[in-house]
Amino acid sequence: MGWMAEGFSSESGGHFMEQQPAFFSIIIPTYNRPQEIGACLESLSRLDYPRDRFEVFVVDDGSTPSLQPVVVCFFDQLDVTLLTQTHTCPAAARNAGAKKARGEFLAFVDDDCMPSPDWLQKLANRFDKNPDHAIGGRTLKSPSEEIYSTTSHIILDVVYAYYNGSNDQAPFFASCNLAMPADQFRSIGGFDPAFIISEDRDLCDRWLSHDFGMTYAPEALVYHNHPLTFYTFWRRYINYGRGAYRYHQARARRGTGRLRPDQNFYIGLIFNPLIPEQVQRGFWVRVLVVMSQIANTIGFFWEGFSQIKRK
Repeated sequence: MGWMAEGFSSESGGHFMEQQPAFFSIIIPTYNRPQEIGACLESLSRLDYPRDRFEVFVVDDGSTPSLQPVVVCFFDQLDVTLLTQTHTCPAAARNAGAKKARGEFLAFVDDDCMPSPDWLQKLANRFDKNPDHAIGGRTLKSPSEEIYSTTSHIILDVVYAYYNGSNDQAPFFASCNLAMPADQFRSIGGFDPAFIISEDRDLCDRWLSHDFGMTYAPEALVYHNHPLTFYTFWRRYINYGRGAYRYHQARARRGTGRLRPDQNFYIGLIFNPLIPEQVQRGFWVRVLVVMSQIANTIGFFWEGFSQIKRK
């Protein structure tokens, strides 16, 4: 793994081969979020990683007005390129960035996220051990008292704790903190733009179907800042349910699995013992967790009925 450069050892009087740090292409899809993409790029400018060993692609998915005035402010701090396309979806935007990427590894992050300064180095350390694996980091909520985004992050924490307990046999990573070898990403066709949401679940399933490994790296941290209201919280989980229906359809078509609800997961989610420790309003968080799963179920069947009507 990595690029090799010849060097000279004064102690031995001979030559040695010194491995350069892995080269990353960081890809960020964005749409109508100038403030958020600015904060994301600011965090990337503080990465503790050699500047000549990573590049950044901001893929503007049809924002109005243009995000160029925001991105150009970072030209002297980052090797950053702004790509633009007509409005489609995050999956297509990520693929557009990957198509232009020169990196040995692709690192995906969302526009409302801020990676920690050692994020790339932690990913690189994992790739040193497993250069052909997908690596998923941990996503934390930015400090806030807002209960809806708190609940959403607790749900993600429970998902990761339940399904990614064995770090080297993880089945799912969210696309807001995900890195993988560029050649393997392209070999499976990248993200499927038919998915408006749940494209990361589909990608991970196809990745595993090719017998590629996945490693969870909880030390690779990204901070997520996406305030929610009751309406946007409810709509998010409705859409997750719709995406889940398409995901299970796709799995059935390619023969990689069928829908099998995991009762133990849902019981553990609702009665998660960490909830009272994480927030003072533990009771209301549990209520919102239950509501999220109701919304998810409604979205799942809504998408199913919608597809039946379209036939």
